[in-house]
This record gives sequence, C-alpha cells and structure tokens, in this order.
Amino acid sequence: MTSTHRQTAEAHVERGPGRWLALAVLVLAVLLVAVDATVLGLATPYISEDLKPSGTQLLWIGDVYSFVIAGLLVSMGSLGDRIGRKKLLLTGAVAFGAVSVLNSYATSPELMILARALLGVAGATLMPSTLALIRNIFHDPRERSLAVGIWGAMASAGAAVGPVVGGFLLEHFWWGSVFLINLPVMAVLVVVGIKLLPESKNPAPGPWDLVSVVLSLIGMIAVVYAIKEAAAHGLRWDAVLAAVVGAAALTWFVRRQLTLPAPLLDMRLFRNRGFSGAVLADLLTVLGLSGLVFFLSQFLQLVQGRRPFEAGLAELPAAVGAVGAGLIAGMVARRFSVRVVVAGGLAAVGLSLAALTGLSQHTGYPLLGASLLVVGIGAGFSFTVTADVILSSVPKEQAGAASAVSETAYELGAALGIALLGSIVTGVYRDFTAPAGTPPDVASAAHESLGGAVESLDALPTAQADALLASAQTAFVDGLRLAAGVGAAVLLATAAVAWFLLKGQKLEDTPESAP
Repeated sequence: MTSTHRQTAEAHVERGPGRWLALAVLVLAVLLVAVDATVLGLATPYISEDLKPSGTQLLWIGDVYSFVIAGLLVSMGSLGDRIGRKKLLLTGAVAFGAVSVLNSYATSPELMILARALLGVAGATLMPSTLALIRNIFHDPRERSLAVGIWGAMASAGAAVGPVVGGFLLEHFWWGSVFLINLPVMAVLVVVGIKLLPESKNPAPGPWDLVSVVLSLIGMIAVVYAIKEAAAHGLRWDAVLAAVVGAAALTWFVRRQLTLPAPLLDMRLFRNRGFSGAVLADLLTVLGLSGLVFFLSQFLQLVQGRRPFEAGLAELPAAVGAVGAGLIAGMVARRFSVRVVVAGGLAAVGLSLAALTGLSQHTGYPLLGASLLVVGIGAGFSFTVTADVILSSVPKEQAGAASAVSETAYELGAALGIALLGSIVTGVYRDFTAPAGTPPDVASAAHESLGGAVESLDALPTAQADALLASAQTAFVDGLRLAAGVGAAVLLATAAVAWFLLKGQKLEDTPESAP
C-alpha cells in the first residue's frame, strides 16, 4: 500500500464510523489484561494447594507481573511511538496468549513466578498501545472522553468477567484453565485488529535508546523490590542495596532523558500540573486498592466459605459501579469540574475502605456489596477522568509515552499495594497462635498462608483442626481490617492532594484537526 493510500485509509477510520469498530478491537486488549489480573486472586487458594508456595513466593506470584510491567511500560510505550502502535499491540497480544499457556501448565512456584514475569513483558506492550491509538483515532475531545470511558468501562467489565468465568472454570477444571481464557480473546484481537486498526506512530521519533530502557527496567524493579522486602522483613541489607541501586538508576534515567534530543520519556511533561496530578492520583489510588482486592477473594473463599463462582459474583458490584461511572465521567467532569470528579471519587473509595475496617468473619453481604459498589463508582470516575487529562495534556505524537506513564503509575501502584498492604496482612496473619499440640510441620505450613492452613487441616483431629482454622481466620481478618484502614488513609489523603493539584484543570472541548 502506498503512503497516500495508507493515509486515506487511516483518515477514513479516524473520521468515519470505522473508529468505533477500531475501539471495539482495542477494548479486547484491555479485557485480556483485566481478566488475567483478576482471575489470579480466585485461583490463589488452588495454586497454594497444588504448587505449595511459601508465603513470600505467593506474594511474588501475585506481584511479579506488576513489577515487570511497571519496569517496561515506558520503554514499550516509546517503542510503539517509534515502530507503530498497531504493530506493537498485535505482537504483544500473540506473545500474551502464548505465555498464558505457560502459566496454565506451571509445575512449581519458581516456574509460575517466571511465567508471570514473562506475561508482564507481553502485557507491557498492550495497555500503552491501546490508549495511544485512542488518542490518535479520536480527535474530538468529547468523543475521546467517551472512548476513554468505554476503554475504562471494559477494563472494569473484564474485572467482573474474570472472577465469574474464573470461578466457573475453577469449579469444573483445574486452576490452570483460568489463564487459557486469554487465548480466544487474543485470537479475535489479532485477526480483527489486522484489518480494522489504523497504524500510527511518531513521524520523527529519533532512535530508541537502549541505555534508557535498561536504566528504566533496573530502576523500577529495584525500587519496588526494596519496598516489598522492607515491608515484609524490615531494612535488611538486600533491601537497602536494592533501594540505592534503584534510586541511582532512576536518577541516571531522568538526567539522561533531559539531555537526549529524542528521549524515551519527555520529562517536561511533568511540568504540566494537571498531568502530574493525574499520574500521582492514579498511583496512590491503585496502591490503596490493590493489596486489599488481592486478599478479598481469599477472604470470600477461605474465611466466609464461598465457592469460587459465588466469590466472583460477590465482587460484581465493584465492576458494575465502575462501568456506569466510566461511561458518564467525561460528561460529569465538564458539567462540574475535573477536580470535583476526581477528588470526590477518591474520597468515596476511601470512605468505603474505611467501612471495611469493621469486617468480621460473619459480615453480611449487604455491607460488602454496598462498599464494593461505591468503590467501583469512585474508581470509575477517577480513573476515567485522569486518563483523559493525561492524554489531553500531550501532543498526539507522544501519546504512547504519555499513556505509558499513566499505565506505569497504575502498575507501580498495584505492585506497591500488594507489597505494602499485602505485607501488613501477612505480617499480622503470621503472628497467630496455633492450638497446643499442633505438630510443628503443620503449624509451619499454617503460618505460611491461610491457604496452607486450610490444606493442613486434614492432618489434625477434628477439634484441633477447627481450633487451628478459627485462629488462622481470625488473624487473617485482623490483617485485612488493618490493611483496609491503611488503604482508606491513603485514598483520603490522595483525594486532598488531587483537589489542589487539579485546580483549574478542564477537559478539552475543541476538536483537533485530523491529519
């Protein structure tokens, strides 16, 4: 296809009804990532039983995906700006599907951790590409707000579909089946995306700086590892060393970006107060939410005794709220203001988490369901509007890099949330006292994780097993309540920060001229 014909085809997609079909393909990639992230929580008890990971290995299985994706998102977003976002998206989708098979058939904790890490490499290509393509396909700001809302709503829908479908699969097949649901979605994305998606990239991107790529990867992973280890074990030498290495690598990365004629990430973007405020709001919001959500699935199954499918349905209100809020967020932000919608949404999430500090083993579903619904509504408003602000703050040639910053904040927040809040839950849980007479090997297994405690009950007499389970469940709920309190404090503080940083910020109303 000649350059002229290609530009004509792209203009047709960007101006005609084809742009909405292209959006439909993009949200499949979002579903792919969202479903994968949520099914892991439901599958965790089964992975614990089959692979017998230690408590630390279980946390790594949960967060290594976010560690790797956070380290590579900026690099992949910049790569998409250079080689083409469509090309990167479709390549990443194929890799994502292939590595999902490796996750399904992992036979040891170590292999599972490796498989999740490789999935992070593939996942890093997907999310920046989808948002960057939306930025380049939709030139009318109101249409773009709706498109971003649909994008966010489908991410939430994936978060809903994941537990429900995953719960069904876990009741009828082995735990590895929850990762295989990625394959049909990936196949549709690739086949349809080849035909419908327009290619877009920066026309004068400059070279892709490999030194910056390495510095970004080392810096992000080292810093997150340091925080995780310090939260779990205190300031040991390895955590301190990782923090120093990570800080040095990120400092070098920033300095290098300021001197390169074509940087991997244009640091001048952060001079825009709206851009910086939106990124910070995303990071702290996900930090406050993710650790709690990771353990909530275990609470529903291992403490309240719900079956996997039922546990998936129990988490549905959060996704329903997020879908509804995401679709109207742009309109509400234009009617009131960006900071009212973002800060109000964050405050609602914080108050809902605060309500969960009263959680107990026998908490009725109305309180849980109502809290999850408000969490979904608040997060749907906040995430949709901040994504819109971030995309609107940059020239469309830099859409990949800007989208990557947004997604990096999201994934870094998820990793830190699981590390910090997860470590709070684990730390409180490990302090419970096993009943007198419990064999040392059984007590050791029970203290590793709640899943380990449930599995070890078969080795004990009924009365002793009941006492061990009650102690373990009580300790787990105590940890979950403390984590909810910390998450609530983080979210309420973030709401206050967003109120000041987003002052005067508005969503665009004037359409851009299409190329």
